[in-house]
Amino acid sequence: MVILVMATSVQSQGGLKAGFYSSSCPGAEAIVRSTVESHFKKDPTVAAGLLRLHFHDCFVQGCDGSVLIAGSSAERSALPNLGLRGFEAIDDAKTQLEASCPGVVSCADILALAARDSVDLSDGPSWQVPTGRRDGRVSSSQGLNLPSPLDSVTVQRQKFAAKGLDDHDLVTLVGAHTIGQTDCQFFRYRLYNFTTTGNADPSISQSFLAQLQTLCPKDGDGTKRVALDIDSQNKFDVSFFKNVRDGKGVLESDQRLWEDAATRNIVQNYAGTIRGLLGFRFDFEFPKAMIKMSSIEVKTGSDGEIRKICSKFN
Repeated sequence: MVILVMATSVQSQGGLKAGFYSSSCPGAEAIVRSTVESHFKKDPTVAAGLLRLHFHDCFVQGCDGSVLIAGSSAERSALPNLGLRGFEAIDDAKTQLEASCPGVVSCADILALAARDSVDLSDGPSWQVPTGRRDGRVSSSQGLNLPSPLDSVTVQRQKFAAKGLDDHDLVTLVGAHTIGQTDCQFFRYRLYNFTTTGNADPSISQSFLAQLQTLCPKDGDGTKRVALDIDSQNKFDVSFFKNVRDGKGVLESDQRLWEDAATRNIVQNYAGTIRGLLGFRFDFEFPKAMIKMSSIEVKTGSDGEIRKICSKFN
């Protein structure tokens, strides 16, 4: 499904522009696409991994590929980033791009393109990605202020606002969880000992609680992975929002979106009853929110560098 967000609105996103590599490396986007596709065919869950990788990159020092740097004190070694995956697909695309256009395409742009391709491959919308990012020269595991599954809506709102993103962007981007997964350890407290009462989180629907307790037994494996959208985990659709509406949000931070008047209104709009006729259309709004997010604090022009290998500085 191709949705063209008007090119005029993307030309000036922080100095980025759609088709940035059209003359310097004409095959760049096709190489990223075919690489993501080959990884996706082996494991469709890599799509959510690549989307999350881009998100975590942008929320720390802007979209500059800093999350890709390997090393014990680098960003990807920080606690909130330990579950990140999809690095191999990015490295694979970079290797091919270096063979065809050495020193031209940034790792930060590969991340932005791979995120778009992941959504498209999961039956979601496609969009023109403004490119021209350069790679950062700093990556530190200290002071990461990433959104957490424990965050209240107030805290989520503050973290997004710090990056120039509003409530609409927040709910829209969290909708990426329609293809996400999480570990039992990140939500099991909601099932057995919420707020240390020894009871379950009352916002979870009773039938769903039983389903989650079966998937994540009290003393079971905390690293077992569970879909964030139980109904259609490999399909990029609005069922995630319907789940939140119905008390079937897996993460506490997702379910809380239903308890705040402003975010509830947006969730309700996306959940809708007649697709496309009520309120906002998720497949139209998601590309706009992604373009906005992927323009956070970007480095362009002579800032930063174009890495030869994504996991290390030049």
